[in-house]
Amino acid sequence: MEPSYAKYLLGKIRQDYSLIAKDFSRTRKEAWKELEFLFDKYLITGEKVLDLGCGNGRWFLLFQERGVDYVGVDNSEELIGIANIKYPQAKFQIAEALNLPFPNNFFDKVYSIAVLHQIPSEEFRLRFLNEAKRVLKPGGFLILTVWKVHQKREITLLFKYTILKLIGKSKLDFKDIFEPWGKETKRYYHCFSKKELVHLVKKVNLEIKTGGLVKNQKGNRQNIYLVAEKPM
Repeated sequence: MEPSYAKYLLGKIRQDYSLIAKDFSRTRKEAWKELEFLFDKYLITGEKVLDLGCGNGRWFLLFQERGVDYVGVDNSEELIGIANIKYPQAKFQIAEALNLPFPNNFFDKVYSIAVLHQIPSEEFRLRFLNEAKRVLKPGGFLILTVWKVHQKREITLLFKYTILKLIGKSKLDFKDIFEPWGKETKRYYHCFSKKELVHLVKKVNLEIKTGGLVKNQKGNRQNIYLVAEKPM
C-alpha cells in the first residue's frame, strides 16, 4: 500500500468512529464473554495494564474486577467521551496507538482487543506492535485479538476487493476490505489469518506463548487471539 494512502486511511478510520460513535457504543455495550479467559488467566492484582484501543471502555469492568491499575487509550475523542461518562472512575485518555504517550517499560500487560485489523498497511501494523512492545516491561505480555473472517458477507467482500486489486481498481492491499456500517460509512479492515498474525508479531521480536481461535456461543463471532511476551 502506498504510504500516503495508508496515512489517509488512518485519518478516515478516526473520522468514521467519530461519525458512528453513538451507534457503535449502542451495539458494543458489554465485553465478549468468550474472551474473559484472557483476563482470568493473565491479569494479576496491582499490575499496570494498558487497554490499547479501548473504544467506549466496555472492557473496563473486567479489568476493575481483577484489581489492576488500568489505563484505556483510544484516538476517538467521541468514544473516549462516552467511556468517561459511563465509567468516571477509570483513567481514559485520547492517544494515538502509533505514538503512545508513555515511557518505555511502563506496563505489565497490554491488551488490544479487535484493533490491529483496523490498522492499514504492514508498516503501520508493525509500528503499532513496536509501540505496544516499547511500553511493555521486559517479561510483560501483549494480549491481542483480531477479527476472523468467516461469514458469507465478509467472504463476499474479500472476494470483491481481491478482484478489484487484481484488475488495478483498488489502492488497498490484498486481504483488505471496506465493510459498510449502515449507510453512514464503510469501515476499513484487514482480514488476518493466524499464520500472518504470528509472523507479524514475531517480526517485532515478541515471543509467542499461545494463541488460537475463539468463538461466541452462537458461532457468529470469531476472533484470533495471541499472547506474546517481551523478552527479558
